[in-house]
Amino acid sequence: MKSGLSLLNKRRFLPIFVTQFLNAFNDNFFKMAMVILATYTIYDDPKIVASFNAWAAGIFILPFFLFSAMAGQLSDSIDKRRVILFVKTAEIVIMMIGAVGIYLESVPIMFAALFLITTQSTFFGPIKYGILPQHLD
Repeated sequence: MKSGLSLLNKRRFLPIFVTQFLNAFNDNFFKMAMVILATYTIYDDPKIVASFNAWAAGIFILPFFLFSAMAGQLSDSIDKRRVILFVKTAEIVIMMIGAVGIYLESVPIMFAALFLITTQSTFFGPIKYGILPQHLD
């Protein structure tokens, strides 16, 4: 039986691996950029900064709690290719919204983008694992 690490040597696995890696990196990078901006630029009061960080963590987790079951059902019932195309296109649009929020230092826009990007990740999660059997032996 082959090791799971042997997949990293397969050329056909590389795009899937890179997509999964960049999706996770993107979400966490945006959240950390938002928190660092708020901590060192937007707010001066440590209590407000702590509250902001707690809200950011809660908003980051909330979509996984709310939409995981729906995302699993969707990934089983609809063509995976269509869902991936929609979800990855939405990721681009959402990150543009997030960039505007960071540029304007607008906390509501940043929170909205954080909620939307983690919702996107919630719907991408079941798809990224469900499509593996179609592409790998």
